[in-house]
Amino acid sequence: MLGSLRNASCLSSRRLYSTEPPLKVPVALIGQLRKLTEVSITKAREALGASNNDVSLALQWLEKDLAISGAAKAAKVEGRATGEGVISTAVLSRGAGFGHGGLRAAMVELNCETDFVGRTPQFAQLAADIAHTAAFISEPNESQVFHDYSMDMLNDAPLISESSPSPSTSVTVGSSVRDLISKVGEKISLRRAVAVVDNPPPELGDLGLRLASYNHGGSGIATQGRIGSLALLALKSQKLPELIAQEAFTTDLARLERSLARQIAGFPTTSVRSPSGEEVDTALYHQDFMMFPDNPTDKVGVALQKWASARGLGEDGVAVVDFKRWTVGEILVA
Repeated sequence: MLGSLRNASCLSSRRLYSTEPPLKVPVALIGQLRKLTEVSITKAREALGASNNDVSLALQWLEKDLAISGAAKAAKVEGRATGEGVISTAVLSRGAGFGHGGLRAAMVELNCETDFVGRTPQFAQLAADIAHTAAFISEPNESQVFHDYSMDMLNDAPLISESSPSPSTSVTVGSSVRDLISKVGEKISLRRAVAVVDNPPPELGDLGLRLASYNHGGSGIATQGRIGSLALLALKSQKLPELIAQEAFTTDLARLERSLARQIAGFPTTSVRSPSGEEVDTALYHQDFMMFPDNPTDKVGVALQKWASARGLGEDGVAVVDFKRWTVGEILVA
């Protein structure tokens, strides 16, 4: 009888502490989830297991998990230095001759700890998306041609990718930065952003604005590098509406613009003209125009006069109004 009681007790204990077998996660669902999210096999299995093999619920689970882990890792690396990264530019409209003739562009500096992370496709894509976002959402500024963008406002803005122009309200610039921190384990910070936006009158008159850009020292992406430049040009002539409609003129103009942006990026350029009127190497108009193959020995100011005269604009037909030149990690002057 004692033996029977022992056996009954053991059976009762097994029934009391038995658990359901773990949910089996199909390999096909793991593969499907990984294609959508780029998460590890282990994380995909965990998400599906917690979501009863429902891919939609698993995506929501991963989004919450990434937000929590991203915020934790961001806090952990907060004190680290970020001396690497890229300058990324986004030009959505270059001005006269493009669409309605408006200007819309931005330049941002996104930093990280190491050059290794700074050269990854994920980092490059995030920098490009942030620059595109800043250009897309910026408004005209009456007092400044180039206006600095508030980091708080930009971090809170929905991330708008060029490849996916319909933003998700839940994915912001700031959350995207935290998500990448979670993935790479390094501190990533958005250091600065500048935008230029101008909406001209419907009809082009005798004055038109154009925007030139160039990035140097990148890893194969034309709009990114360790140095970036944006330059605003003004074209003035009664013949401008006629000239801007000619393909030969716009082709020559684009060549000139690229040369000017390269000149600004390639030399320590700090101003368009010298404030004192003296010839200094840091003033664009006083530099030899080495980046322009047509007039490599002329000063930039002289070369612009010759170019404008040769194309019927008159000597003062083209001018550089202002520019921005940034280098990764440079000391910022208030």
